[in-house]
Amino acid sequence: MFPLMLDTKKMTVGLVIEGEIGLGRLELMEAAYAQSLVIFSQDPEIRKKAGERLAGVRPGPGDLGDAAAVFIAGIDRPEADDLAALVRSEKRLLNVEDQRDLCDFHVPSMVRRGDLTLAIATGGKSPGMARRLRQYLENHFGPEWAGYLDDVAQRRMTWRSEGLSLKQVSARVEAYIEEKGWLK
Repeated sequence: MFPLMLDTKKMTVGLVIEGEIGLGRLELMEAAYAQSLVIFSQDPEIRKKAGERLAGVRPGPGDLGDAAAVFIAGIDRPEADDLAALVRSEKRLLNVEDQRDLCDFHVPSMVRRGDLTLAIATGGKSPGMARRLRQYLENHFGPEWAGYLDDVAQRRMTWRSEGLSLKQVSARVEAYIEEKGWLK
């Protein structure tokens, strides 16, 4: 596995989703500030929430537009197999909820504090362990960390504008975090 963070503000994401699990995927994309979603569902609650982003019940060839990644969730295995074949034929990244063998990538368990994202992945081997570690991190990295990140980001911009090298800025960030005692 190789961890990546996808910038959902700059790409289109496809969702083929049903039920509570599918609604969870939609909420996950909204929490990630996804700007462009193409959504397929027959679930009335999802269809209502999708609004103008709703593209239909199920995608056919070419219906996913310019979606770079597609999430399938809440779909039974036989239908998920067919949808996965379609997505793969169109050369898109694919995640099928709870079907590890169909996935090109896995979604880590996450803690979000503003733009700070802490991610825990087990390669699909133990979602329960990932969930437990997420709970641990939630208790140790509270909402104040969003402000800490903003503070450091502002200082980093100032130091870069003063002409400091990346190595010097990195050293200053380390010293500042230590001075503040945020990791004690």
